[in-house]
Amino acid sequence: MKKHNYSAGPSILPQEVFEKASKAILNFNDSGLSILEISHRSKDFVAVMDEARSLALELLGLTGKGYQALFLQGGASTAFLMAPYNLLKEGGKAAYLDSGTWATAAIKEAKYFGETVIVASSKEQNYNHIPKGYEIPADADYFHCTSNNTIFGTQMKEFPATNIPVVCDMSSDIFSRNLDFSKFDLIYAGAQKNMGPAGTTLVVVKEEILEKSGRTIPSMLDYAKHIKAESMYNTPPVFAVYVSLLTLQWIKEKGGVAAVEKLNDVKADLLYAEIDRNPLFKGAAAVEDRSKMNVTFLLNNPDHTETFDALWKAANISGLPGHRSVGGYRASIYNAMPIESVQVLVDVMKALETKV
Repeated sequence: MKKHNYSAGPSILPQEVFEKASKAILNFNDSGLSILEISHRSKDFVAVMDEARSLALELLGLTGKGYQALFLQGGASTAFLMAPYNLLKEGGKAAYLDSGTWATAAIKEAKYFGETVIVASSKEQNYNHIPKGYEIPADADYFHCTSNNTIFGTQMKEFPATNIPVVCDMSSDIFSRNLDFSKFDLIYAGAQKNMGPAGTTLVVVKEEILEKSGRTIPSMLDYAKHIKAESMYNTPPVFAVYVSLLTLQWIKEKGGVAAVEKLNDVKADLLYAEIDRNPLFKGAAAVEDRSKMNVTFLLNNPDHTETFDALWKAANISGLPGHRSVGGYRASIYNAMPIESVQVLVDVMKALETKV
């Protein structure tokens, strides 16, 4: 029976990607070797890395605009400290928007490197909305934000205009919607939501902002060194990069980010419409900031929990319980989630009305 995977990450990937990756595990490029055992210096894998980096820039509309794409390790959690290490000047300061758990984690790391200004926070409301109407210090070395908050189900719909470099953690909505990505100077995203398996992190950085901090940066944390080594400063996570490439190819075949966004809009509209229609449920996030990737919702009556849980489990739905910070339920409807699976969840929510 088909499982409908709503996990927040590692998460669903396209079926075509799984099939191609499984073949490569047995025999990659008719080499007689598995993708798991080939040398990262072999021409076959160098071609994978080169195409993955190039295709990432192409899909974001950043080809030829002074950006470099890297596939690194350590997840977004390592990027939390790499950003200030590379951009926060000695004696300088950084500006951060506190919109959720991962923004808070990024702020914690930045404080090790210098003054960190929190321009706004929605913490007191348990991060149920995106802060607005804040000012960014003009003398800050950079502004950092998180585009989508996986745990709380909120998403930035607009990004502030500023003359300082903008850094964005796009781990949970990268390649899901069309933006003017040239407004960002540094983007990082863990692969395990919309792009691939856990194990690699995409970094897209505008080269001109680097090597200006005045700091001595350890080699593994220096973006400039990774650019010079073409993402091969150390042994890269070969399989994670390969599966990420397959996923990027899938996005391109679908028509690119703009085409994927249209599909994501349909899925999100379908699920939110049922949450708003059904008197047994309510959304957890402010309506204007609702995420199209992570839909958080609650039962109005907790006494219905056992019945609802039995219904969605019987429908072969997986990964639906919400994070402990919010409770309730979280349906992660990333790029690869088919609308048919969203309809299954909607049908289960409707069925609950007949059971209580």
